[in-house]
Amino acid sequence: MFRRASSQAHLEPQLDPLLPGFSFNTHLVAGLTPIEKEGHLDFFIHRPEGMQGYIINHTVKGQGLVLGDNVQHPCQSGDLLLFSPEAIHHYGRHPEAASWHHQWVYFRPRAYWSEWLKWPALLAETGLHRPHEQEAALYSGLFSQIIDTVSVGGPYSEMLAMNLLEQLLIRRQQAVADPLQRQLDPRIHAACQYMNEHLGDNQWEISDVAEHVCLSTSRLSHLFRQHLGVSVLKWREDQRINQAKLLLSTSQLSIASIGCSVGFDDQLYFSRVFRKCTGSSPSEFRQSFRRQGCEGQR
Repeated sequence: MFRRASSQAHLEPQLDPLLPGFSFNTHLVAGLTPIEKEGHLDFFIHRPEGMQGYIINHTVKGQGLVLGDNVQHPCQSGDLLLFSPEAIHHYGRHPEAASWHHQWVYFRPRAYWSEWLKWPALLAETGLHRPHEQEAALYSGLFSQIIDTVSVGGPYSEMLAMNLLEQLLIRRQQAVADPLQRQLDPRIHAACQYMNEHLGDNQWEISDVAEHVCLSTSRLSHLFRQHLGVSVLKWREDQRINQAKLLLSTSQLSIASIGCSVGFDDQLYFSRVFRKCTGSSPSEFRQSFRRQGCEGQR
């Protein structure tokens, strides 16, 4: 039998994020949960409805256990788990372990982090990253810096903590992307670089890219789809939209200017393509990002 946290409502607001009842009505919270067998934190968290934001959980000592539908997964030292807002949270100390110490950070992501939050699935809506031994100290150090920064408080602590978290996500993305890049045909890599360098230029065609990497147009198209799973034009479109998302969330440029800078001279066409790729218009995307920022400052 697993002992669960009590779901009874508290008369007073819970101010300790390690205990049941904490609202997590904030942009970023981080901490270390030191669970010892039969200690006051030795219970299973169960949030069947998920949460409003994401949680990354990093095991530093002992062993934890994550439960899913007829599935149990042990968490060992070094494991990073990513719980999306839709994920069911059901985890605690592994019954056969004397302890489970894990660092964690709860956050509402910046809009342009979306690609960095697509981790290989462990359970439904829950991702896993198991770093190499040489990476483990890096992640542990970043988690410690995030926790220390949040605990200090002050007007810039959340911004600093978000920047450290961004570094952690980029490091993880780099760790999984580098091996893929090394396996990539160098001509395809060169084609991607060429297109990125000319992202806002509408004058080039696939034949220009093919000539740049010394391939025929048909051979480039075949290799590109073989290595990356999409056509050359679809890949270019995805890069343009990703760059537009970054500019919408980090700059004050007009939507028309952003569209032009990523290769869309027609603002209506830019809005149509953007909505097709993201589900929202550029203005809706920017407004949503600003609302998230306002909520985080409350």
